[in-house]
Amino acid sequence: MIKKSALAEVLHLQQNRVEGADLGQTRTLLGALKYAPGFALIVSGIRRCGKSTLLNQFIVKYVKAPYIYLNFDSARLYTFDMNDFNILDELIAESEAKWLFFDEIQIVQGWEMYVRQKLDEGYHVMITGSNASLLSRELGTKLTGRHITKELFPFSFDEFCSYRAVTRDADALLAYLNLGGFPGFLAHENVDIHSALLDDIVYRDIAVRYNIRDVQSLKRLLVFLATNCAKPFSASKLKQYLSIKSTTTVLEYLNYFEASYLIQLVPKFAYAHKVQLVNPRKVYFIDNGLQQTITASFNEDIGRRLENAVFWELRRRGKTLYYFTESGKECDFVVCKGENIEQVIQVCAVLDAENEKREIDGLLEAMRFFGFTEGTIITLNQIDRLAVGNLRVNVVPAFTFFGDHV
Repeated sequence: MIKKSALAEVLHLQQNRVEGADLGQTRTLLGALKYAPGFALIVSGIRRCGKSTLLNQFIVKYVKAPYIYLNFDSARLYTFDMNDFNILDELIAESEAKWLFFDEIQIVQGWEMYVRQKLDEGYHVMITGSNASLLSRELGTKLTGRHITKELFPFSFDEFCSYRAVTRDADALLAYLNLGGFPGFLAHENVDIHSALLDDIVYRDIAVRYNIRDVQSLKRLLVFLATNCAKPFSASKLKQYLSIKSTTTVLEYLNYFEASYLIQLVPKFAYAHKVQLVNPRKVYFIDNGLQQTITASFNEDIGRRLENAVFWELRRRGKTLYYFTESGKECDFVVCKGENIEQVIQVCAVLDAENEKREIDGLLEAMRFFGFTEGTIITLNQIDRLAVGNLRVNVVPAFTFFGDHV
């Protein structure tokens, strides 16, 4: 239970903080945030990727009427529960606000019922949060489909270049692959910022929320995932390697990391879902800069850093991704939009005599499998075009690919 006076003070302090905040780098996603009356607009993404700044940019651009802003992830609101929404209702009524902005409201059990109530009452509601549960099918059921969901990630390469006022070229790409895209880190380049973020996610968002006592196993798993980015693995082998009690526990930990946006697991392409489930999955880590805080070995492999960055760029574009492997040949990405397979992509830092046959053969195998006559190899800075019979392979530099939003 929380007192009305205490909640009013939190509202006042937080709203003043939002109104006085620097608008920062304009996010590309801002242009895609289209509010529809009667629908909650939900933006989810990893902690500190810029959701609050995006929300502030949205307020400045679109909101002319009075509004309420409340971040539930506050020490002064730890005891907030469903009953306290009645007090919040009183403060909303007194403010005469019609726009409601809620940050991390998902930590309050039963929040969906409250949001649906406010929509029914004619309020405009926008929600930001750091857990992928905000995108779940269960949420769609509880809000009866009355929500529009978007995801925000750390800076894209274009946003990185704009933020640092540099030309989008190979030098800028190398800097991006090294530093990543977390706004707070780029402002100071202090590794302690990354460390604090990881602690918040591992301890507060996962260990405390899911009552995990064996935090060391959780941290060992995170190091393994960071070290083996863009590589396939199986949960059963991972259980033995990390000496975790059961495969079920490993799978639960992986789900927690995915829900917090630290990683995403990519299955092997197969038309049958059961086949996808039994094959090893590849792991991609949310940000190259954050990754380097965990492991130094990843820093030495520019090819995997590039592949990781390409993966998240495709995710920003709303693509569903798989990896392809047949007859001992592998292609990094099968790119889908909904049920449609759009293209196949191979990624390597440098295409040379040592790896050319392997990379091209893997891409060609995927092209033939899906019936494509063109495929793409993304490199650091090479441009070329190859012909194999009636098949064409386009070799493009990553800084050009990242700027291609088609």
